[in-house]
Amino acid sequence: MNTRPRRNRKNAAIRDMVQETQLGVEHLIFPVFLKDGQGVKESIDSLPNIYRYSIDVLLKEIEVCLNLGIRVFDIFPAVEESLKDKTATYSYNDDSFYLRAIRQIKERFPEATLMSDVAMDPYSSDGHDGLVEKGEIINDKTLPILAKMSVAQAQAGIDIIGPSDMMDGRVGVIREALDLAGYSNTSIMSYTAKYASAFYGPFRDALKSAPKSGDKKTYQMNPANKSEALTEAHLDVEEGADMIMVKPALCYLDVIHLLKENFAVPVTAYNVSGEYAMVHAAAQKGWLDYNAVMSEMLLSIRRAGADGILTYFAKDFAELIKE
Repeated sequence: MNTRPRRNRKNAAIRDMVQETQLGVEHLIFPVFLKDGQGVKESIDSLPNIYRYSIDVLLKEIEVCLNLGIRVFDIFPAVEESLKDKTATYSYNDDSFYLRAIRQIKERFPEATLMSDVAMDPYSSDGHDGLVEKGEIINDKTLPILAKMSVAQAQAGIDIIGPSDMMDGRVGVIREALDLAGYSNTSIMSYTAKYASAFYGPFRDALKSAPKSGDKKTYQMNPANKSEALTEAHLDVEEGADMIMVKPALCYLDVIHLLKENFAVPVTAYNVSGEYAMVHAAAQKGWLDYNAVMSEMLLSIRRAGADGILTYFAKDFAELIKE
């Protein structure tokens, strides 16, 4: 045989030299949960080793992560029910614990890059990403609310706005609002192909932000659809998105690859809570090797074409690499 592919696998040095896909801590974004209060580090049953932090404790956690090489953090607020209303006014209240925390993080760690979540659901008494009227999610009335939220976050110090709501036209409205407010350097990483997935359960448990009625299928994408992602991506890029995202990651590797092949902007992927939780559950049973499966999963997302990965594995992977 003239061609023997195994010759390029015969030792670690050769395997490393010819490896096509590289995975490092620099490719990861760490989602963290913020809660009002002091001295809070609250476990989440469905997300092992992930916690809801008060800002004082979160500052310590971010310092640990920065020392591990993690530089980008996506901060999600767990808002008390008493602060929620139908129009999510707390989302742009300048004295909200979320905006105060962002200012404190940027003051303490200016080198940290912070990403936000832009959607009504953490702040909405209805638990939906958009404004609810008579049981319907009203697209165009939601957009000014998302714009106010985005500007407030940019003012607090957010580097990357993350519209996760899946309302039509929201990227353009947010981009215009940011530019008019003087935040033309604030990036937008749009949740472009966000599917109505069954893998979001632990996240909703962490934020207690599940819809009070109905579901999200009128605005999140049908898991059966692939080419629709091209339409969504085209619109988001045209409206000013700097990066586009696929969520979830593992069951949608083909969609990540499709967008990477068709668009010049960076493509990211959200390795979501359910994907993280099922690895933990299997590892606890002794059915899988946690570190090996974590690494293989993240590598597969990179191989599909993701430039960046939002993942709850970020800290564990960083510690593994450091070891």
